[in-house]
Amino acid sequence: MATWTGRGLRGSNLEDFINRTLDKYRSQNLALIQKIPTPITPIDIEKETKHITLAYFDKKSTVDYIGVVQGIPVCFDAKECAKASFQISNIHEHQFNFMEDFEKQQGISFIIIFFTRENRMFYMPMTQIRKFYLRAQNGGRKSITFDEVVEGSYEITLDRAGFVPFLDCLQQDLLTRD
Repeated sequence: MATWTGRGLRGSNLEDFINRTLDKYRSQNLALIQKIPTPITPIDIEKETKHITLAYFDKKSTVDYIGVVQGIPVCFDAKECAKASFQISNIHEHQFNFMEDFEKQQGISFIIIFFTRENRMFYMPMTQIRKFYLRAQNGGRKSITFDEVVEGSYEITLDRAGFVPFLDCLQQDLLTRD
């Protein structure tokens, strides 16, 4: 049983940007994608503010977001990375398996990785996730270097309003699958 504490807001800036982007995509009838809440059971609740201060995870979550883009089912996770490499352990086995199963059902799975030091964001398609995940599982390198991400992913340019325009990357991903 994992315990949730104040560290749960890591990555919240990225998620805020993505959530605003999803609101914009929905208002433009481009996509309907929702944030999937992580199921928790509160243990301690601050009486005055009614904020949860301690909780445990009920079960393993799948991915951060799931929905549909112009008839195409999509699921993805949002990850922030403060170092020059991304630890593959940040993609948990149950998440990887869910994304694999989602792809078997003709869906599109990917992750959005934001490298905070470089201030650069990438859409990593499932083909690349699979390659690096299996490499780590088979005794190889346990992280993905920044250069490997750049080489095998699509860069997302965060616009001035804080939107994460990932649909262009999704379109490029789809073109490589045909």
